[in-house]
Amino acid sequence: MNGAARHASMEVPYGPYVTMMSIILILTPLLCWYFTRNQTNSRVPMNRVYSEVMKHRYYLHISGYLLIIQWKKLTDNLNEPIKTSTGHYTDWVHGFEGELVLWIQNTFEHVMLTEILNFHYLFIYLFLIYVTTIYYMYTGEKDLTDKVTLNYLLIYALAVPYYLFFNVEVTSTYIPGMDSLLYQDSWYAVFYASHDPLDNSVPSLHIAIPFGILALNWLHMREKGIELKDWKHRRYHQFIFWNTVLFAFTILYLGIHWIIDIPLGILIGGIGALFIHHTQPRLRNGFGATFKGFTRLKASRHAVVEGIVVLLMVGVLMAGMTYQAETLDERVSMRLGPGDSNHDIIQEMEDGEYATFILTNLDEEEPVHVVIIELEQAAKSMGEGDILWDTLEGQAITISPGETHSFLIDNLELWHLAIIHLNDSAQGIVEVHITVEYSLDDLVTTSLIMSMPSLWMTGWVFHRLARLKWDGRSWIDSTPSHAWISMGESE
Repeated sequence: MNGAARHASMEVPYGPYVTMMSIILILTPLLCWYFTRNQTNSRVPMNRVYSEVMKHRYYLHISGYLLIIQWKKLTDNLNEPIKTSTGHYTDWVHGFEGELVLWIQNTFEHVMLTEILNFHYLFIYLFLIYVTTIYYMYTGEKDLTDKVTLNYLLIYALAVPYYLFFNVEVTSTYIPGMDSLLYQDSWYAVFYASHDPLDNSVPSLHIAIPFGILALNWLHMREKGIELKDWKHRRYHQFIFWNTVLFAFTILYLGIHWIIDIPLGILIGGIGALFIHHTQPRLRNGFGATFKGFTRLKASRHAVVEGIVVLLMVGVLMAGMTYQAETLDERVSMRLGPGDSNHDIIQEMEDGEYATFILTNLDEEEPVHVVIIELEQAAKSMGEGDILWDTLEGQAITISPGETHSFLIDNLELWHLAIIHLNDSAQGIVEVHITVEYSLDDLVTTSLIMSMPSLWMTGWVFHRLARLKWDGRSWIDSTPSHAWISMGESE
């Protein structure tokens, strides 16, 4: 899954995740002090931090972060194997966008810029996820602390069905000549390949999560009648905004995302922000118990309306699978230009599991070369924004035009890369079809179950906005419906 460190721990000591999180932890007090220098009266004194945590039950926020780690792990374990059922829609996106992202990379590519954006892609992303919660906690903003924590948790849940059922391969594997610049340094390469293997790009969580924070801030200000220029958190809000803008450039430049991933990330972030903005007041904002006013009639109404939305969206997922089943074998998985060395990921497996990597050379004239190599070994041949084919330590198999070859991978607890290479002397673009079959049970039902929270949250948001409109209330009004006053009566 794109846009994030897939697990919250890093097996390689002092890898990118551990290093950057260590820097963030060390800098957190200084950063919080810097962004609150104009609001010293709002700071929570150090001798009150523990009581503040207990009073507002911030320990639940920590539990939420631990929960999402497991949620992501479950989703990640489904992401690769389910592709044999769901296929991908990369050809649609490429047909719509063309190769504008290649122009962006070629126009701006520079070694120093790549280093900076590689760092920014991971460091600032982790910074926004972690420090934003601490910042609002430090400034006594109980509601915003809740909301930005939920933003991180729920954006991932919202993205699940799109990752699992509407796969789109990253630009660097589909556009000939496009480099996966995140893999230019082996220090980053091992981490990204095993934690964020760039095998699915839509939507971009590097856009969705920070945009969700921006949207929550905006909804908070609007509801309280505060102008941005007067808001005490203006500097931090602007810091998030400009880094979100930079993320939009970074994800295109590094060879990860398509342009369409940006508006789709904004859409996911917006839905998540609306859901959180309208549900958080029920949790602990003085409106009574969480389920106060929740009658059997209201429960039935929610079940019907939101159930219809869920069923319609499940129908779309199933229709997409049916379409893919009919065209899966014809779809191009990867496109290579002369001299290109692209990669595909084979995820780690447990005892009794195995995977079969199947590649068909769809070209009529040019052969392609394939080697399956363990990730740590492959990292030695990653540099200069590409995979250095000539330095790979592995036996390459040549697949002639029109031929299919399968590789059995049964090494346990190891991530592998399948490196696909086209000779410099090749004429034109060569297309290949790739399938990775895992020895796992049918994962469609599991994937649908994992998608249900996302589908329900989407239905709930549409239902909530409609109810606000019918009652003549503003769509930013987060008051729980049992506290509404309509025609002289409470609902």
